[in-house]
Amino acid sequence: MASPSRGEDRTAALSLQLSSAHQDLRRRLAGLRANLGRPRPDGDGDDALRAHCLAFCTALTSHHQGEDDGLFARLLRERPDLAPTIAKLVEDHGLITRILTRVRDLADRAAATEPGTGLEAIGRELDGLAAIMDSHFGYEERALRAALDAGVHDDGWSAPVLRFRAPPAPAPGNPSP
Repeated sequence: MASPSRGEDRTAALSLQLSSAHQDLRRRLAGLRANLGRPRPDGDGDDALRAHCLAFCTALTSHHQGEDDGLFARLLRERPDLAPTIAKLVEDHGLITRILTRVRDLADRAAATEPGTGLEAIGRELDGLAAIMDSHFGYEERALRAALDAGVHDDGWSAPVLRFRAPPAPAPGNPSP
Protein backbone atom coordinates (compact mmCIF):
# COMPACT_ATOMS: atom_id res chain seq x y z
CA MET A 1 0.00 0.00 0.00
CA ALA A 2 1.42 3.35 -1.01
CA SER A 3 1.68 5.98 1.66
CA PRO A 4 -0.26 9.19 1.05
CA SER A 5 1.54 12.30 -0.06
CA ARG A 6 1.84 15.31 2.23
CA GLY A 7 -1.08 16.92 0.39
CA GLU A 8 -3.21 13.83 0.96
CA ASP A 9 -2.24 13.75 4.65
CA ARG A 10 -3.44 17.34 5.00
CA THR A 11 -6.65 16.60 3.12
CA ALA A 12 -7.42 13.57 5.24
CA ALA A 13 -7.14 15.74 8.32
CA LEU A 14 -9.56 18.43 7.12
CA SER A 15 -12.53 17.06 9.05
CA LEU A 16 -10.40 17.06 12.20
CA GLN A 17 -9.22 20.60 11.49
CA LEU A 18 -12.82 21.73 11.00
CA SER A 19 -13.79 20.11 14.33
CA SER A 20 -10.84 21.84 15.99
CA ALA A 21 -11.89 25.23 14.56
CA HIS A 22 -15.41 24.64 15.87
CA GLN A 23 -14.03 23.75 19.30
CA ASP A 24 -12.06 27.00 19.33
CA LEU A 25 -15.22 28.97 18.57
CA ARG A 26 -17.10 27.09 21.30
CA ARG A 27 -14.33 27.94 23.79
CA ARG A 28 -14.40 31.61 22.80
CA LEU A 29 -18.18 31.76 23.28
CA ALA A 30 -17.95 29.91 26.62
CA GLY A 31 -15.37 32.45 27.80
CA LEU A 32 -17.56 35.34 26.73
CA ARG A 33 -20.56 33.83 28.53
CA ALA A 34 -18.55 33.02 31.66
CA ASN A 35 -17.19 36.56 31.95
CA LEU A 36 -20.46 38.34 31.20
CA GLY A 37 -21.21 40.65 34.10
CA ARG A 38 -17.95 40.02 35.92
CA PRO A 39 -16.25 43.20 37.00
CA ARG A 40 -13.08 43.93 35.03
CA PRO A 41 -9.95 44.73 37.05
CA ASP A 42 -9.14 47.59 34.67
CA GLY A 43 -12.54 49.20 35.29
CA ASP A 44 -13.24 49.06 31.55
CA GLY A 45 -16.34 46.87 32.02
CA ASP A 46 -18.76 47.49 29.18
CA ASP A 47 -16.09 48.64 26.73
CA ALA A 48 -14.26 45.37 27.41
CA LEU A 49 -17.53 43.51 26.91
CA ARG A 50 -17.97 45.25 23.54
CA ALA A 51 -14.40 44.38 22.57
CA HIS A 52 -14.84 40.72 23.50
CA CYS A 53 -18.22 40.54 21.74
CA LEU A 54 -16.71 42.17 18.66
CA ALA A 55 -13.75 39.78 18.65
CA PHE A 56 -15.95 36.72 18.99
CA CYS A 57 -18.54 37.95 16.46
CA THR A 58 -15.78 38.76 13.97
CA ALA A 59 -14.14 35.34 14.36
CA LEU A 60 -17.42 33.46 13.91
CA THR A 61 -18.48 35.64 10.98
CA SER A 62 -15.08 35.17 9.29
CA HIS A 63 -15.38 31.41 9.74
CA HIS A 64 -18.88 31.27 8.25
CA GLN A 65 -18.07 33.61 5.35
CA GLY A 66 -15.05 31.43 4.57
CA GLU A 67 -17.31 28.40 4.50
CA ASP A 68 -20.02 30.05 2.40
CA ASP A 69 -17.69 31.71 -0.12
CA GLY A 70 -14.91 29.12 -0.15
CA LEU A 71 -15.40 25.65 1.25
CA PHE A 72 -19.09 25.29 0.38
CA ALA A 73 -18.59 26.76 -3.10
CA ARG A 74 -15.74 24.30 -3.68
CA LEU A 75 -17.78 21.38 -2.32
CA LEU A 76 -20.71 22.27 -4.60
CA ARG A 77 -18.39 22.16 -7.62
CA GLU A 78 -16.86 18.86 -6.58
CA ARG A 79 -19.88 17.26 -4.88
CA PRO A 80 -23.17 18.64 -6.25
CA ASP A 81 -24.98 15.88 -4.33
CA LEU A 82 -24.28 17.91 -1.17
CA ALA A 83 -26.42 20.87 -2.37
CA PRO A 84 -29.33 20.24 0.06
CA THR A 85 -26.95 19.86 3.00
CA ILE A 86 -25.01 22.98 2.08
CA ALA A 87 -28.25 24.94 1.61
CA LYS A 88 -29.24 23.99 5.19
CA LEU A 89 -25.84 25.02 6.52
CA VAL A 90 -25.99 28.38 4.73
CA GLU A 91 -29.49 28.90 6.14
CA ASP A 92 -28.10 28.24 9.64
CA HIS A 93 -25.37 30.81 8.99
CA GLY A 94 -28.06 33.41 8.28
CA LEU A 95 -29.81 32.61 11.56
CA ILE A 96 -26.53 32.81 13.47
CA THR A 97 -25.71 36.13 11.77
CA ARG A 98 -29.02 37.59 12.97
CA ILE A 99 -28.23 36.52 16.55
CA LEU A 100 -24.73 38.01 16.30
CA THR A 101 -26.25 41.28 15.12
CA ARG A 102 -28.53 41.33 18.18
CA VAL A 103 -25.57 40.58 20.47
CA ARG A 104 -23.54 43.43 18.91
CA ASP A 105 -26.49 45.82 19.23
CA LEU A 106 -27.09 44.85 22.86
CA ALA A 107 -23.38 45.20 23.70
CA ASP A 108 -23.30 48.64 22.06
CA ARG A 109 -26.37 49.73 24.05
CA ALA A 110 -24.88 48.33 27.26
CA ALA A 111 -21.71 50.36 26.68
CA ALA A 112 -23.75 53.53 26.04
CA THR A 113 -25.81 53.23 29.23
CA GLU A 114 -25.16 52.57 32.89
CA PRO A 115 -22.64 49.76 33.48
CA GLY A 116 -24.26 46.35 33.70
CA THR A 117 -27.38 47.41 31.83
CA GLY A 118 -28.59 44.81 29.34
CA LEU A 119 -26.33 41.99 30.49
CA GLU A 120 -29.29 39.68 31.09
CA ALA A 121 -30.50 40.15 27.51
CA ILE A 122 -26.99 39.58 26.16
CA GLY A 123 -26.73 36.43 28.26
CA ARG A 124 -29.99 35.07 26.84
CA GLU A 125 -28.81 35.73 23.28
CA LEU A 126 -25.46 34.07 23.99
CA ASP A 127 -27.18 31.05 25.55
CA GLY A 128 -29.36 30.67 22.47
CA LEU A 129 -26.36 31.16 20.20
CA ALA A 130 -24.42 28.46 22.05
CA ALA A 131 -27.26 25.96 21.58
CA ILE A 132 -27.63 26.76 17.88
CA MET A 133 -23.88 26.72 17.27
CA ASP A 134 -23.50 23.35 18.97
CA SER A 135 -26.27 21.82 16.87
CA HIS A 136 -25.02 23.48 13.67
CA PHE A 137 -21.39 22.48 14.19
CA GLY A 138 -22.30 18.87 15.01
CA TYR A 139 -24.49 18.56 11.91
CA GLU A 140 -21.87 20.20 9.68
CA GLU A 141 -19.10 17.92 10.95
CA ARG A 142 -21.19 14.77 10.46
CA ALA A 143 -22.58 15.81 7.07
CA LEU A 144 -19.27 16.91 5.55
CA ARG A 145 -16.79 14.51 7.18
CA ALA A 146 -16.72 11.99 4.33
CA ALA A 147 -16.47 14.67 1.63
CA LEU A 148 -13.66 16.47 3.47
CA ASP A 149 -11.73 13.28 4.14
CA ALA A 150 -12.14 12.15 0.51
CA GLY A 151 -10.32 15.30 -0.53
CA VAL A 152 -11.39 18.84 -1.34
CA HIS A 153 -9.17 21.07 -3.42
CA ASP A 154 -8.02 24.00 -1.30
CA ASP A 155 -8.01 27.07 -3.49
CA GLY A 156 -7.50 29.31 -0.45
CA TRP A 157 -10.73 28.59 1.41
CA SER A 158 -9.01 26.91 4.37
CA ALA A 159 -7.44 30.01 5.94
CA PRO A 160 -10.66 31.81 6.94
CA VAL A 161 -12.43 28.55 7.78
CA LEU A 162 -9.73 26.88 9.84
CA ARG A 163 -7.48 29.73 10.99
CA PHE A 164 -9.84 32.66 11.41
CA ARG A 165 -8.58 35.60 13.38
CA ALA A 166 -10.30 38.02 15.63
CA PRO A 167 -9.40 41.69 15.49
CA PRO A 168 -6.91 42.83 18.11
CA ALA A 169 -8.44 44.14 21.32
CA PRO A 170 -8.39 47.93 21.58
CA ALA A 171 -5.67 49.53 23.64
CA PRO A 172 -6.67 50.38 27.22
CA GLY A 173 -8.55 53.64 27.31
CA ASN A 174 -9.42 53.50 23.59
CA PRO A 175 -12.99 52.53 22.73
CA SER A 176 -13.55 49.55 20.50
CA PRO A 177 -14.69 50.22 16.94
